[in-house]
Amino acid sequence: MGGASSKISRKFPSKPTQSWAGARTDTANQTLRNATASELKDSAIEKDARDPHFMQKLSQLGPVHVDHHMVTDTHMKNILRSRDVSEQQASSHTPTRNRMLAGMLFDLLEQRKSVRSKDELSKLADRYDIDLDVMERLAAFTNTPSIVEGSRRKLLEDDGQERFTMLAGWEDNALENTTKSASNTPQKLSTP
Repeated sequence: MGGASSKISRKFPSKPTQSWAGARTDTANQTLRNATASELKDSAIEKDARDPHFMQKLSQLGPVHVDHHMVTDTHMKNILRSRDVSEQQASSHTPTRNRMLAGMLFDLLEQRKSVRSKDELSKLADRYDIDLDVMERLAAFTNTPSIVEGSRRKLLEDDGQERFTMLAGWEDNALENTTKSASNTPQKLSTP
């Protein structure tokens, strides 16, 4: 911005530079630049390779003792082995026993609630390709939410929107014929 008076003018040299300026040759520096790696070890290379401090430290350390009875970490081996098995099962097109998707598990636990005999329970386990004892251990700690009868209430919000609330309880299968709550008190569910 501004006029030409505010800018610094560029000045060019008035005389041409001499051809000999800066063209110095130093023989000592040139020999150092030409000193490169040699194919044969000579006395200069041997002398350069000697390091008395390094050799002293090596002699203090002494020879290396290798323990040939070392064992790899079994925990890490098990992790890698389980990853391999998991990858093989995932790539396989055949279903794996005692493994299922969450949706199938939900259906299994829902159908288990209506079972009336041990025979029906074993047929249900066979249909879902799960061992009966695995299903029983799973059902002891896992269940699908069940609505406690008589707990469903309709609420009207201030903006006129309806909302339903209900209590969820732990319902065992009909074979055991008992109903208990997950933590001895029903849990409140809310649906819009």
